[in-house]
Amino acid sequence: MLRPPPRVDPDVAPVPRAKGTTVVIPLSVLDLVPIARGAGPGEAIADAVALALEAEAAGYQRVWYAEHHNMPVIASAATAVLIAHVAARTSTIRLGAGGVMLPNHSPLVIAEQFGTLAEIHPGRIELGLGRAPGTDQVTARALRRDPDAADTFPSDVVELQGYLGDASRVPGVEAVPGRGTHVPLYVLGSSLFGARLAAALGLPYAFASHFAPAQLIAAVAAYRAEFTPSAALARPRVLAAVNVVLGETLAEAEQELDRVKLVRVGAFFGRGRTLTDDEAREILASPAGRQLEGMLANTAVGTPDDVRKQLEAFAEHADADELITVHQATTAPARLRSVRLTAQAMAAA
Repeated sequence: MLRPPPRVDPDVAPVPRAKGTTVVIPLSVLDLVPIARGAGPGEAIADAVALALEAEAAGYQRVWYAEHHNMPVIASAATAVLIAHVAARTSTIRLGAGGVMLPNHSPLVIAEQFGTLAEIHPGRIELGLGRAPGTDQVTARALRRDPDAADTFPSDVVELQGYLGDASRVPGVEAVPGRGTHVPLYVLGSSLFGARLAAALGLPYAFASHFAPAQLIAAVAAYRAEFTPSAALARPRVLAAVNVVLGETLAEAEQELDRVKLVRVGAFFGRGRTLTDDEAREILASPAGRQLEGMLANTAVGTPDDVRKQLEAFAEHADADELITVHQATTAPARLRSVRLTAQAMAAA
């Protein structure tokens, strides 16, 4: 029987990996909590619980959920609520946000939310932080987001650290729950800005290479070169996101990837209505569609053995200590199968 990859302490950077060597790469999951055509958010959330249980059994490090708003095909808008629901139905796997878009919120409120989660599920909650809106500009205004909020992201992260640590940076204000929970923080990003902030604060850095591949190499290099050790992390730690589309044969996986692209087009361009496959293919053939396809450049496609080889190559290419796998499939059973078989294939390496 294939054993799942061993769990590692996520707060301690692993021994640096020599180039060209074969190692067991720690795996995590980013679950986008997709709402299938004809289904509703409740079904998507039930599928998320099933996926977390599958990931827990397979030995993944963590499952993360991303804050997206006004997207009819994604059910992870209320990230902290979703984490609470999944945590109550799992036992050991770490759960967190990948991420919370901090400029949409008060740092104090986020500290209280994740501090509460940490008190209920000690040792299992973590918090990835991004600075994008997680939506379009119209919805950002509906969120009451300040147009200049991204400018204060670095100071907001530091303020949040204080609320979750032992000493608040705001005199007379404490996060209760929150204080002393030391919820692990990660900086998320797709550019040099996030890389340099994570390096300056001595925090782990997670790169969104599953949809924004362009600056991956430059950002990781800058992070490693500029990293300053902190109480949270002694050595740099890079997590890189990568898509997985798995099938029994390469042809089957490529067919599924084609279906994934059609769904993705609907998510980005079909707000307010459902696009037909013909309409989606027309968009894919346009410059905007080709740009959308380019977002999927970091995708492992094929049989479990194909996927293993591609993930190993991607980890070396990205100089990543851990991979955050995004299992792109159009049905919940296919995602569960992808989670299970990917872990088995990597454990057999």
